[in-house]
Amino acid sequence: MNYLMLSRKIRFPRMLTRMYWKVILLITAIPNFMFAQQADRPNIVVILADDMGYSDLGCYGSEINTPNLNKLAAGGLRFRTFYNAARCCPSRASLLTGLYPHEAGMGAMVSEADRPAIPGPYQGYLNKQSVTLAEVLGAAGYKTYMSGKWHVGERREHWPRQRGFERYFGLISGASSYFELVDEPRKRSMAHDNDPWFPPDSGFYMTDAFTDSAVNFVETHQKQGEKKPFFLYLAYTAPHWPLHALQEDIAANKGKYDEGWDRIRRKRYQRMQDLGIIDSRYRLSERSANIPAWGSMDKQSDWAHRMEVYAAMVQRMDKGIGKLLESLKRSGQLNNTLILFLSDNGACAENIDQRKLHDQQVAVGNRGSYLAYDEYWANASNTPFRMYKAWTEEGGINSPLIVHWPDKIKADSGKITNAVGHIVDIMATCVDVAGATYPETFKGNRITPLKGQSLLPVFTGGKLRDRKLYWEHFGKWAVREGDWKLVGEAKSGQVQLFNLAEDPVETQDLAKIRKDIVSKLTKDYHQWSLDVGVKR
Repeated sequence: MNYLMLSRKIRFPRMLTRMYWKVILLITAIPNFMFAQQADRPNIVVILADDMGYSDLGCYGSEINTPNLNKLAAGGLRFRTFYNAARCCPSRASLLTGLYPHEAGMGAMVSEADRPAIPGPYQGYLNKQSVTLAEVLGAAGYKTYMSGKWHVGERREHWPRQRGFERYFGLISGASSYFELVDEPRKRSMAHDNDPWFPPDSGFYMTDAFTDSAVNFVETHQKQGEKKPFFLYLAYTAPHWPLHALQEDIAANKGKYDEGWDRIRRKRYQRMQDLGIIDSRYRLSERSANIPAWGSMDKQSDWAHRMEVYAAMVQRMDKGIGKLLESLKRSGQLNNTLILFLSDNGACAENIDQRKLHDQQVAVGNRGSYLAYDEYWANASNTPFRMYKAWTEEGGINSPLIVHWPDKIKADSGKITNAVGHIVDIMATCVDVAGATYPETFKGNRITPLKGQSLLPVFTGGKLRDRKLYWEHFGKWAVREGDWKLVGEAKSGQVQLFNLAEDPVETQDLAKIRKDIVSKLTKDYHQWSLDVGVKR
């Protein structure tokens, strides 16, 4: 509208004309004011590792060389206790929506694209009663980008572009070869924006592709002179099986694991104490009866090589994160960017030999190989905890969380917090940091209320509100209130009770001693399970 022409056609009294122009100037100034406010808000980057154990980073006690994540930790904040939802699909659903997995439609695993899904807590894709981080932050004026593994909806109508992400590149389905797409047992799929995408025949490595895409999104954002802040979700598949790595990274770890899992685990335990990640309350759990002593193993060099490849996968992810950090630094955006790094579950003890995808003539790590590092090394990755991915003991659900935000986290850099966070808190934190609003309705649908709470107070030395936390995955369940944690299994009906203040590694079951606590927490869990729709 031409306001000058309008004023010439309509004759206003002089006083009203002056008032008119003041109003017009005020109205035209509002967008600029809002733009300035948006420019001051931080960028937000959430980086998710896949199947990485609690002690697999150098800054959490590992011998694996992760200089970039170590630097983030040294300049930021580390959580001793940050919980995920026990497995890939449920954790991704909770991260994206701020809800418990069942509330978002992901109580189990993703549903296959060519099979009908049954609506409800186990439908296998994000439901319409949930909103994603991209949808909420996009409505608040953020540009939204994602690179990496989606795994919360395989049908195209459930892909990232349909859930608020403006740009996307990555793996729609679950784990795949890092060099190609394979059937195991169904075809894996990738996408670029909203179109299917297929890797080239050579020169492709999944981790690098995700890194390069993320860096491209961020740099294009800057080159276009975009004034809005951005939200980037970088979801690596590393170090999820199969064990695939680049030769230069594998070579860097040659011989490092020849001493075996027993000694590696003990060394990690000592380093974790030296770093202050754990203290004397954290007793090193016993090696599982399923894991032989290293000295009794045949083919030690083959097993040592598997861990060399695994370490190489973590290192390549760290290098990629370094590329992203350097890009942010070059553009002057690093200080005003909140970065959150975590893992979707504990280390994976799965043996995948039955998939019969491994070519016996191909060395582990190369294209054509298809193996995992099994429970033997997963136990070392989860030092000092018991159990693994898909279990609700600490080894399955306790993840590293690194928070880096120089403009906000200045005092006590490198601090380790005792605050207990949960993956449902990621949405609440991002909403708080962005000055966004979590909606009651979205696109005509009533939205399930947010379950997490903002971690922002912890970033500045504050505390979180007291609450109960819950888990359930394929019949394995848990509830935590304060220092008490009850772990149960639906099929057997067995429960174990732990006082995490005194026994954070869960080595002393107090269920028979504190039956009052067992009764109360069992009742609380069953009520929650009814509320979210857990199948019994």
